[in-house]
Amino acid sequence: MTSLFALVEDSRRAQLEAAQKQALGLFDAIERAGLIRAGVSEREVEDAIGDLAARDFGVKKHWHQRIVRSGPNNITISGDNPPVRTIAPDDIVYVDLGPVFEDWEADIGKSYVLGGDPQKHKLVADLPRLFDQVQAHYHGDPGMTGAALYAFAQDAAAAAGWRFGGKIAGHIVSEFAHALIPGDKALNRISPLNPNPMSDSDGNGRARHWILEIHLVAPDGSFGGFYERLL
Repeated sequence: MTSLFALVEDSRRAQLEAAQKQALGLFDAIERAGLIRAGVSEREVEDAIGDLAARDFGVKKHWHQRIVRSGPNNITISGDNPPVRTIAPDDIVYVDLGPVFEDWEADIGKSYVLGGDPQKHKLVADLPRLFDQVQAHYHGDPGMTGAALYAFAQDAAAAAGWRFGGKIAGHIVSEFAHALIPGDKALNRISPLNPNPMSDSDGNGRARHWILEIHLVAPDGSFGGFYERLL
């Protein structure tokens, strides 16, 4: 007989997947509107995405700021605050969004190549491929530690010819706001600072549901890209 706990966690996972599906629809709308283009500033794109999300998707809050990074800014991480720049014709542009749909957090990131540089196209193509590789490794052993999965993501990036650009490779996601879940915040991240099994419950005694982040940077640090989805 299926336990009540399992039914609740199945429902939570389904709600998170539904939120991600809506976030993917938001990305489709962003692309149809041609918002990612040269000649506009990162801030202008962030604001246009906010307007689109509110108008067409009913998004009233975002659990983290909308992030659009281009050119040299796309080697930075979310906590950085690089100077706002105008998107150039040969840039990689990454977009990282955290819309909240009916109190459920989505967290999704995607990169776009505007020019024809083959190395930039290779990096962007490698992002979902390495995501799938790291995700498959995790599902082979969901009890691995956050530190172990982070190390695997680093190794996978190096094997593909890139540097892993993130200080973390993901974090938990939940009902808004997961940041208020009690306990050591490091244990809610996929990072070298998390020595605990990722299958451990959170500070409220519930299952952790994870976001996986793949941030790749060219060996010389000249450009990068970002991709994230539910793990």
